[in-house]
Amino acid sequence: MAEPAPTRRELMVACAAREIGDGEVVFVGMRLPLLAFALAVSTHAPGAVGVFENGVMRDTPPRGPVVTMSDPPNLDGALWAGPLPRAMGLLAGGHVDLGFIGGAQIDRHANLNTTRIGPAEAPKVRLPGSGGGCDIASGARRLLVIMAHEPRRFVERVDHRTSPGYGDGHGWRQRVGLPPCDSVTLITTRAVLRATAATGVFELASVHPGERAAEVLADTPWGWPQGPPPEVPETPAPDPATLRALRALDPGRVWTADA
Repeated sequence: MAEPAPTRRELMVACAAREIGDGEVVFVGMRLPLLAFALAVSTHAPGAVGVFENGVMRDTPPRGPVVTMSDPPNLDGALWAGPLPRAMGLLAGGHVDLGFIGGAQIDRHANLNTTRIGPAEAPKVRLPGSGGGCDIASGARRLLVIMAHEPRRFVERVDHRTSPGYGDGHGWRQRVGLPPCDSVTLITTRAVLRATAATGVFELASVHPGERAAEVLADTPWGWPQGPPPEVPETPAPDPATLRALRALDPGRVWTADA
């Protein structure tokens, strides 16, 4: 019997898992990023190692459902569980290949905002703040963002630069003394976009099945003076084995069921 088609969230997780290479050190977040890491080590990247902000490092999926990174299933079988500075020190030392980050706003140069909406003097909304986001964005060699494709999230300039991508464009990280960042990949519910050190700005990499590039760009209000590229590939769907592995990690569809 054929597997049901993947949900948008399952497709996002599969896309994120593909970005993880075998043997890489990954700074992992919760929910979809955790599933992406677990899927990668369960399939094509058994040698990947996941680091969590609370000081946990593991090279296998959690041994059961987790809501927070400190839940017992994420501690059971860990390579080590130590103080937070030990985990953050891996970033400072340049040992993290890929870091997951997120935010309420993101701009065309891949900067993220998790601090406030509105001006500093009178913000409309106060957000949780950086947590480890700024450290991850500053120290990881590549960054990965998973978020809903909502025009209100995509702004020309973030209200507060909590987690730096490429600042104001190509060469900014070098000018301010940050380590290089090879790429920032943005996986949304509709497409995959990627910014690289060479350009410092997001470009459309692929559109999910059923989407059209022009319509996706129209709902991404960064201004695209040259229009969509002539050919934008379709985002590959996960193969049946990968989809089965993903559904085994989230059997109740707690995180991967579409709303």
